[in-house]
Amino acid sequence: MGGLMTPEIAHHWPVPPLDGYTVDDLLTLPDLPPHTELLDGSLVFVSPQRDFHSVVIDLLMSGLRRTAPPELKVRREMTVVIDKRNGPEPDISVVRATAVRSRTQSYFQVRDVLLAVEVVSPESEARDHDTKPHKYANAGIPYFWRVEMAGADDHPVVHAFELDLETRAYRPVDTFREQVKLGAPFDIDIDLTAVETL
Repeated sequence: MGGLMTPEIAHHWPVPPLDGYTVDDLLTLPDLPPHTELLDGSLVFVSPQRDFHSVVIDLLMSGLRRTAPPELKVRREMTVVIDKRNGPEPDISVVRATAVRSRTQSYFQVRDVLLAVEVVSPESEARDHDTKPHKYANAGIPYFWRVEMAGADDHPVVHAFELDLETRAYRPVDTFREQVKLGAPFDIDIDLTAVETL
């Protein structure tokens, strides 16, 4: 029996359509890896995340939920439908409560998103610095945070931006290293040093 070989199981990825994928494809294709995004008609597969990414999302989620008014909800890693060929997945989204229709929904429309947060990882750096903020701003999301790991202690630094309606681009609001204190899109107060206890 030594000559028998077990056939290897190959995974067959779908062949991309000539015009690229659509949001409908993103939401209905079977067996896509978790947290697949759609940018300009191309599927983007996310690499395994570092511990920094996980704990910082938890810290920000907790802080935002603690202070969000009832008319807003905070969600992690949900698709945001911008247009037919763009369905990015912010690490955190603050959305209008009316947009939360059921526990089975898997996406939000961009018009319902007030804040998009991206926690930068090595493989997502270009997307989080350029591609996604540009798309979020052009689609009218009023606020954007980019969170990066900095310093010898790998501490989170939050770069906060707000939308300039005339240029449809983000302008810097402030950079926070120890505490996020902002009055928009609601009163926010998050102790970033608490990450050390997580």
